[in-house]
Amino acid sequence: MRAGLIQLTSGDDPVANLAETQAMISRAAEGGAGFVLTPEATNCISTSRSVQNEVLRHESDDATLDALRDQAAALGIWVLIGSLALKTDDADGRFANRSFLIGPDGAIAARYDKIHMFDVDIGDGEVFRESDAYRPGDRAVVADTPFGALGLSVCYDLRFPYLYRALAHAGARILTVPSAFHPVTGAAHWHVLLRARAIETGCYVLAPAQTGDHAIRQGRPRQSYGHSLAISPWGEVLADAGTEKGVVFVDLDPANVDKARGRVPSLNHDHDFKAPQL
Repeated sequence: MRAGLIQLTSGDDPVANLAETQAMISRAAEGGAGFVLTPEATNCISTSRSVQNEVLRHESDDATLDALRDQAAALGIWVLIGSLALKTDDADGRFANRSFLIGPDGAIAARYDKIHMFDVDIGDGEVFRESDAYRPGDRAVVADTPFGALGLSVCYDLRFPYLYRALAHAGARILTVPSAFHPVTGAAHWHVLLRARAIETGCYVLAPAQTGDHAIRQGRPRQSYGHSLAISPWGEVLADAGTEKGVVFVDLDPANVDKARGRVPSLNHDHDFKAPQL
């Protein structure tokens, strides 16, 4: 299976973002990709709660989701919508950061709500509180496909290796990590964390990413690191999109998962142990 990882610079206008996303998906399919992946927050990146309340929709009437389902069916391909920002019926008004796997018939094959919220103080006044606007998910998801079981995750999940080990033990052979990584943490940690998750699990890791300066009407400016990556089950970087928008391709060979796990079968060596006490 050939996978195409799309690198976007989404802004806070879902209509404009959708047009660019669809063009990129068509380009990936023309390049032979039967599985196309988009980044986190494909439909909208915004730092303004008022703008989000204006432009976001519930899953049942989200135009981006409907259009990409139709496109997947028209092209006969699998599409991972890295995530969509969606309204929920929560009393506190928080949104969902939800990843969707779309089958070649246009049906939703799996949904995953991002579990770990990006609540950090990066330094130099850079403070993020994702949990103020988004509610965390509470369920890990593995989805079956003809080219291997997928373990779904989103961005900040990457820093929690126990999630990926659980996904691998549940049968995942490919891990998806759609992201909008911050430039500071991206430069320091992005490549090494993705390679580590691949090495620890013997899985392919596919991480489509947002890049560059996002067009935002209100709120503080926002930048993303880029460098959409495809990592082999042995931890090799197979594709790196750099910092420009576009598509990168990788050919997935299931035999490489078996080969890596056969050389270092660490998934078979887990042991229970007592937690340390100070």
